[in-house]
Amino acid sequence: MFLGTGSDVGKSIVATAFCRIFKNHGYGVAPFKAQNMSNNSYVTMEGGEIGRAQATQAEAAGLIPSVHMNPVLLKPTGKIGSQVIICGHVYKNMSATAYYAYKDQIKNQVMKSYQLLSKQYECIVLEGAGSCCEVNLRAHDIVNFEMALAVNSPVIIVADIDRGGVFAQIIGSMSLISKQEQDLVAGFIINKFRGNPDLFQNGIDFIEQKTQKPVLGLVPWYNNIHIDMEDSMTLDLSRPKKSSASINIAVIRLPHISNFTDIQALDNAPEIAIHWLKTPDNIMSYDAIIIPGSKNVIHDIKTIESLGWFDSLHKYTSKGRGLVVGLCGGYQMLGKEICDPKGVEGPPQQTNGINLLDIVTEMDSMKVVRRSSGKDRLFDSSVQGYEIHMGQTLLGDKATPFIDLKNYTDGAISQNGTVLGCYLHGLFDSGTFRKNFIQRLASMNQIEIDPHISHDDYWDFKERNYDHLADHFMKYTRIKDIFSIVDQ
Repeated sequence: MFLGTGSDVGKSIVATAFCRIFKNHGYGVAPFKAQNMSNNSYVTMEGGEIGRAQATQAEAAGLIPSVHMNPVLLKPTGKIGSQVIICGHVYKNMSATAYYAYKDQIKNQVMKSYQLLSKQYECIVLEGAGSCCEVNLRAHDIVNFEMALAVNSPVIIVADIDRGGVFAQIIGSMSLISKQEQDLVAGFIINKFRGNPDLFQNGIDFIEQKTQKPVLGLVPWYNNIHIDMEDSMTLDLSRPKKSSASINIAVIRLPHISNFTDIQALDNAPEIAIHWLKTPDNIMSYDAIIIPGSKNVIHDIKTIESLGWFDSLHKYTSKGRGLVVGLCGGYQMLGKEICDPKGVEGPPQQTNGINLLDIVTEMDSMKVVRRSSGKDRLFDSSVQGYEIHMGQTLLGDKATPFIDLKNYTDGAISQNGTVLGCYLHGLFDSGTFRKNFIQRLASMNQIEIDPHISHDDYWDFKERNYDHLADHFMKYTRIKDIFSIVDQ
């Protein structure tokens, strides 16, 4: 089990790496995270939602993602509440206090899912959440040491040296856990290292002497391996500029952004530079603007209106500067209005949309969760992905359906073809659609791009990067010792 000294130390990436390593070494391996909190979700073949990180780990393990790999998913809807999803399906919206009172029932389902997986696979790679030693949350824990103790799993604690204070992270964490929990700790992986590892050897010696536990890896920072992100906080980190990028795309950084991995395939394209914007500064310099999904559409659309996005987007489209794309909640925002008569996102209300598409959306408490495939009408490209939304959108006379799916259509295109949106997540994962989209932007803005750049389906790209990630961790961890821990 991989636990962390804090949030965003790299637990999910480490778990992904070892899912791939164990798979490549012949183990029947599956990922498991008892409880995840994320608005970045994935729809399984069973038609249920799980955290994106567990879907990524399942892919790395060579498996089809299952709801049992993340039996509890919490999707924050506001400052103190979350939508609680159990085994892929919405249970209800709950406050933290109400959720904690439900702990026993939740834990029963967690154990059922774990036991189901453990009967099918010889190795389960478990992941914790946040810090492994939050004293104030200890009584409510079902995902960190409580889970490790329940299944008697050895624990490797992951620390992030890049943020500083790695000695306090590790030694402090060990001092805050019980003797029983300390006995489960098999060692530490120090992640995101920069510099000469020889100069840190005395640091490793110090940690091992103080804890009497081995440092099982000193893993360098990397920029050349691309794995889907889980946490939106990573969107705010600066990215190295791509010398090959000639097309600039702005993505609106919504307060309650969800499924931001819809942008990942574009971000990895060599011709594209992605820019996350909170305010509409200099948007005429961008070749396209994307509005991503949101877990609180009405709140977020009011926020971007107050920041001046409405007027700026109308000016952008009137000048024919580039394409405007809305994905899921962003698609809803592009319409004339959004109605919430049942109070799905708060008090019953109605709010104006950006009014760039002739559509109207009505929120509904019934959540649509399904996998979909079809062809788009803009480029006639095959596309596939999944839908997760609460609401139905009606098209007016000035909008044309965007995607033809089996037995229904999705999305809308404006009359001049420069504004489009859909509910389909994973739109840009299709290599053909992505290539056509990039070529359209290049043509609209007289940009020369390399015609020899290939655009594989994103699945092939991810497979190569799972192997690169595994190689990286194989090189910089005491892999024989880790295999010995697994085989005990």
